[in-house]
Amino acid sequence: MVRNVKKIFSTAKGRVLALDRINLEIKPGELFIILGPSGCGKSTLLNIIAGLEEPTEGEIFFGDKVVFSDKKHLSLEPFERDVAMVFQSYALYPHMTVYQNMAFPLKNLKYKKKKIREQVIKIAQMLRIETLLERKPAELSGGQRQRVAIGRALVRTPQVLLMDEPLSNLDAQLRAEMRVELKVLIKDLGITTIYVTHDQTEAMTLGDRIAILKEGVLQQTGSPDELFYCPKNTFVAGFIGTPSMNFLSAEIIKSIKKPNITIGIRPQDIEIRPPNKGIINASVKLVEKIGDKYLVHVDYRKQKIIIETSNFSKEKEVSLFWPKEKMHFFDKNGERIESVEIRFSFV
Repeated sequence: MVRNVKKIFSTAKGRVLALDRINLEIKPGELFIILGPSGCGKSTLLNIIAGLEEPTEGEIFFGDKVVFSDKKHLSLEPFERDVAMVFQSYALYPHMTVYQNMAFPLKNLKYKKKKIREQVIKIAQMLRIETLLERKPAELSGGQRQRVAIGRALVRTPQVLLMDEPLSNLDAQLRAEMRVELKVLIKDLGITTIYVTHDQTEAMTLGDRIAILKEGVLQQTGSPDELFYCPKNTFVAGFIGTPSMNFLSAEIIKSIKKPNITIGIRPQDIEIRPPNKGIINASVKLVEKIGDKYLVHVDYRKQKIIIETSNFSKEKEVSLFWPKEKMHFFDKNGERIESVEIRFSFV
């Protein structure tokens, strides 16, 4: 559990608020994702949980155990927290074999040789690197090195596994393969895992739940479905989903006292129709073909809209239609408007 964690950095230009009152509750055995753009504070938060950095204020619990509290002047060292970390860089010892790299943390903990061998082979088999145990890192591919780094973290079965963009150095195909393997492995071992990434596809496919940060502020926490179908604000709505949600300016004709609103519609929920047969008319500016899908870029009153469709016949002028229940409403501050019958007109 992370409670009211705040982090301020002192720089030559003054004090910088990196994290602002972050509260998270992570369940045992959960694969929990911290997602956000570069510079949002996600790696800082991970380092604070690990004990590599101290927050300015707040408390951190592992179960019922307090590992940091500014009120109690308590801060446990990383080794006292029973965490293991995997980074973007593989950080393997180049002079050691794969076996020696994976065995290293167990040797430091004074495990017996037989137990070390059993544990290393068990994890190596799960990661499908048992045939590489006598090789050195220079003889391995990038994907194999990352498997070794993950294996070294898992070999001692930590209470919490912390992962900071571990797949970002891999190519797209290998990254997709590793995502599947990693999720199965973590679930099989039952280790509570906190995973940092800027890649929303990675977050949505891996995570049981996701916390989204922006400029050090927690925007929303929820399951992938909750974030996709019920985003709390326009930032979450635009950050989750590929292509991003479309936003259209509108004003309320008769309803609550919030005259200016933003309407969000996901590209997958828009249907292209002949002119004057839908809700709005628009001009086609660009068509991208990606596999069996088309991404159709249109302009509506100087507002850009993207539609994802399986069929398109190169019209220049089109009409767009979407079901009422697929619309998301946001107020002038970008916050979601819930359970309100809204009559509106586009502006």
